[in-house]
Amino acid sequence: MMYTIKGEKHLSNDSDIRIPTALQSVVAGVMGLNDFHPRPLHMKPQVASWNAGKQRFVATTAKSSKPNTLLSANDKKLAQTPQSPDSPDAVNFTNGARGLVPGDLSTMYDVDKIRKNGLTGKGVTIAVVDSYDMVPGDWTNFVQNFHLDSYGGTFAQINPAPPSGTNNCLDPDALAGLSQASGYDDGETLLDAEYSTAMAPGANIQVAICSSYDADSNLTTTNFFGGVFIAASNLINGTARPDIISASYGFGEGATDAASKQAIDAMWAQADAEGISVFVSTGDSGSNPDFNGSVIYGNSYDGTSAVDANSFATSPHVTAVGGTDTADVLDGTTSKYFKTAKDLTLGSALSYVPEIPWNQSCGNEVAATSEGYNSNTKFCKQLFKFDTEGLYATSEAGSGGPSSVDRKPAWQSLVYNAAKDQSRDLPDVSLFAGSYGGYTYVVTCTSAYPCTPDFSGLTALSGGTSLASPMFAGLQALVDQKLVNSGQPLQQGNAAPTLYALAATEYGSPTGSTPGTLATCNADNGATGTADCVFHNVTRGSITTNCYEQTAGETSLTNNCFFLADIKNYVVDGFFPVGEVQMGLTSTVTSPTGLTAKNEAYTARPGWSFASGLGSVDAGNLTKAWLAYAKKANK
Repeated sequence: MMYTIKGEKHLSNDSDIRIPTALQSVVAGVMGLNDFHPRPLHMKPQVASWNAGKQRFVATTAKSSKPNTLLSANDKKLAQTPQSPDSPDAVNFTNGARGLVPGDLSTMYDVDKIRKNGLTGKGVTIAVVDSYDMVPGDWTNFVQNFHLDSYGGTFAQINPAPPSGTNNCLDPDALAGLSQASGYDDGETLLDAEYSTAMAPGANIQVAICSSYDADSNLTTTNFFGGVFIAASNLINGTARPDIISASYGFGEGATDAASKQAIDAMWAQADAEGISVFVSTGDSGSNPDFNGSVIYGNSYDGTSAVDANSFATSPHVTAVGGTDTADVLDGTTSKYFKTAKDLTLGSALSYVPEIPWNQSCGNEVAATSEGYNSNTKFCKQLFKFDTEGLYATSEAGSGGPSSVDRKPAWQSLVYNAAKDQSRDLPDVSLFAGSYGGYTYVVTCTSAYPCTPDFSGLTALSGGTSLASPMFAGLQALVDQKLVNSGQPLQQGNAAPTLYALAATEYGSPTGSTPGTLATCNADNGATGTADCVFHNVTRGSITTNCYEQTAGETSLTNNCFFLADIKNYVVDGFFPVGEVQMGLTSTVTSPTGLTAKNEAYTARPGWSFASGLGSVDAGNLTKAWLAYAKKANK
């Protein structure tokens, strides 16, 4: 039956499914009962031109915010910082954006120092699995403009076939009659390829592409994750296996059929057993990964809850990567961490920059404090007094949450403040993904907007946890090279158990006294305080984001949403009119009567958290600590 959900038509069964009783014991689930598909976990790309006077990228599509003549002087600033209603990814601090380049990120995460000592990922193969092609010349343009072409890294775009049987990996460009020189790019794919290289410029990058459809528009697999699942499965079952896999697609467990989830978990378990390290993005919409670029709404893909976890990432055999934001803009400390004049291709970051969870909504407590409010609820209420159509509402944020399918592995219980549940919890670690107000992105090189040394042309900017996962895959390549150089095995399997073991030495265990390094390694200490730490412990902010529920014409509710304001004329994504809604913030409580740090979904805190996992890492300290741990374990 056809249903209309958020302005889109979707096919799904209209009653409970039935199978013969005799088959009950051998059927895990039924695939393909609807046509929802996983989403690439990156932000909508922004196009900008470089303004030398402002030392910023100016968004070419940006329009002025809605009139704010009714606001006080303080509230005018508030109205300028969220996303523009006319251009959701427009930046409104200066009508421009800061575009981070590989040099910025390598400085922030201490990659540049170990790169000088020869750690570039040489000899390590990273596969990024995707379902659409990119133009190979984009990668070449990227490494040339950012001075990464001298490290010997390679690029290949492949369609990995299964080891036997009918080829199920079809090239989407070939099906569409396009050549690789056609100029058609997929923003997700090029982001994966370029920023795994940004961290490991000496690694061999494989872009593994399999289409989700054949020439007749039939599904090439009944697995919910389509071509991404085919690409990963064929690589894992092949003879020339990669050392590392990064996957940046996601959807909630509540929307993923049981058979697909079972197959995904089995695939990742096989990868781990073969020594492949797998990194998966957690999602881009806070406590429910289904809503990338939109607002969490209970009457949608997975029932009524505003809380879910990415089914592609909850396997205990992968490392789940969430998203952070640099705190300098909201803290007013940019001059401490960035040079005033930007060295365009090598970057302007001076050191590690304190981080907070990536959260573009009014649920961001650090933003609320910056705007003069003592709570995010007051911040949101004030915003919606003037935003009568909910145009500033968003759930754009790094995702985290407990699995409702997979049990907690023993290693996830070893660290201070590990969640006291029985679930596999996300994320494990986090890296930069985006910023409040859309102020900071990363620069990507595309066929439509190629990079130039002086950024004289239009430039593409992007972000999301689709950025964080391939970056961590690149960091793992540096670890792997360090191990091989010291006589240790190359293929390490799942990185998460080792990461938690290392974190336990800095943050402490769930019981007993905490070491002094728990405070020392706080991300807020910046470069000087965390210089000897493996992890940057993100302890401020949250991934609590907007959620809503219609108040007329709807039969289902949005659980786990604390309602704050009535919006009379809500318009989804700026174009689909909904009508009257209750707008609020996500909570861990099914029917919250208030919102605090204890029941937000979710708050950062010392040790591990659903907001940012163990935090981000210092690559130099990580490689040294991992080698010491491996030598001790292999004695």
